Amino acid sequence: MIAECLVVEFRVTDDDCPLADATREVGTSVDAQPPLLRRDGNALLHFSSPSEAVGEYLDEDDRIRYLHRTAADGRWNYRCLAKEACVVHSLVDVGFLVDSIHLRDGTERFVGAVVGQDVLDQVLAAAGETVGVSLERISSLRAHEDTPVAQRWDVTPRQSEAVEAAFRLGYFSVPREVTARDVADELGISKSAFLERLRRAQATFFGHLFDDG
Repeated sequence: MIAECLVVEFRVTDDDCPLADATREVGTSVDAQPPLLRRDGNALLHFSSPSEAVGEYLDEDDRIRYLHRTAADGRWNYRCLAKEACVVHSLVDVGFLVDSIHLRDGTERFVGAVVGQDVLDQVLAAAGETVGVSLERISSLRAHEDTPVAQRWDVTPRQSEAVEAAFRLGYFSVPREVTARDVADELGISKSAFLERLRRAQATFFGHLFDDG
């Protein structure tokens, strides 16, 4: 049995896939589920964005078919078929278990896992052969990382989303890289709604950290 499992994060630039092009042209973000590759080479995509303009842009992209959109909680959810495989599939083919994909202004971030050093070496070799793919982080997979943040810390999914977006965009950096308004815009909610979710999540986190019981 292979005991070692590693969390790996890649950053992708200069990709010309439809979603990267859409976020680059519209100036917004997209959160995507791992794409499903069909035998014919087409990919099934499921993603969301705070911007309806993403859908409007993709409507004019000949590489996208059957685009379906719905709106909920200030975000747009999309499903469609892309006529070509995504960059991430070159990593998946050699053992990368992709968990999440985030795109912003044309730059992509893949987070996932690899099992064993041999698989990691193959994934890194594949990344080196793909234009614009760079390794950002490797860390050991801890037991709790197989459990969603919301479940681990007893915060709501919306609070978890607010904290994750704030961390990813640099809201907690010193000096701070973005404002509360920037993070709220990323989530498609008001500044006050973002700050309320963030404070409620922080209160829960601190309650766990400093609970004498």
